[in-house]
Amino acid sequence: MPVYTNPLLIPLAARPRVISLVPSLTELLYELRPEAQVVGLTRFCVHPSEWYHSLPRVGGTKDVKTGLVQELAPDLVIASREENVQEQVELIATFTNVWLTDIGTLDDTILVIREAGLLLDCRFRAENIAAEIETGFDFPATGTPVPAAYLIWRNPYMTVGSDTFIHDLMTRAGFRNVFGSQLRYPVVDIDLLREAAPEVLLLSSEPYPFSEKHVTEIRVLLPGVKVLLVDGELFSWYGSRLLHSAPYLRSLRERMNDPS
Repeated sequence: MPVYTNPLLIPLAARPRVISLVPSLTELLYELRPEAQVVGLTRFCVHPSEWYHSLPRVGGTKDVKTGLVQELAPDLVIASREENVQEQVELIATFTNVWLTDIGTLDDTILVIREAGLLLDCRFRAENIAAEIETGFDFPATGTPVPAAYLIWRNPYMTVGSDTFIHDLMTRAGFRNVFGSQLRYPVVDIDLLREAAPEVLLLSSEPYPFSEKHVTEIRVLLPGVKVLLVDGELFSWYGSRLLHSAPYLRSLRERMNDPS
């Protein structure tokens, strides 16, 4: 079977058995159709808790147990070009339909939400979610974008380039990514961070769980830089999680203006 990038071409029964390999899209499926026949997910699909604690887990996003996926006999597997491994996706496509999503911006997400609604016959609910997200992010830019860097990992430090979803949300939040000339997830060190001269350094709660002790540590190494802990889910989870991201980003902009 082919790997589909256009889900509207996928031949599905009225109530397809679905496995999601994408945590943020698992949550979206629940928001769209909580009664959907989702029969498997990954160990990182922590939302919704109800599905996480009751459905079979088929491994992680990078180490999918393809044999278990086949045993669960899905009619559709939802995957991500960003989060899943190409060889594993291609192997799954030999025995079932695969919808391969490719999300790099908020606009991409809105399209996927609407496509999911059409695919799963819940287009009105999908349209409501998409419209609410669009409205939430329809806030004007204020002032000059603030030079910033966003760290997703420690030992080594890793940041985000311009072709990432996080970069897009940084821009919408009023930041200028100081590593925006690079792609994917560059490895950086304190010297490179100092040279890039961000005014604000955002430490994500995931995938590396930065905490207050890291804020203290980095403030010593980068005096004068405002170091903030941020909710990684609200910066990197697309899908229905974005309903909560817009107000969070507005609040973050207010924190940037706090002199403390």
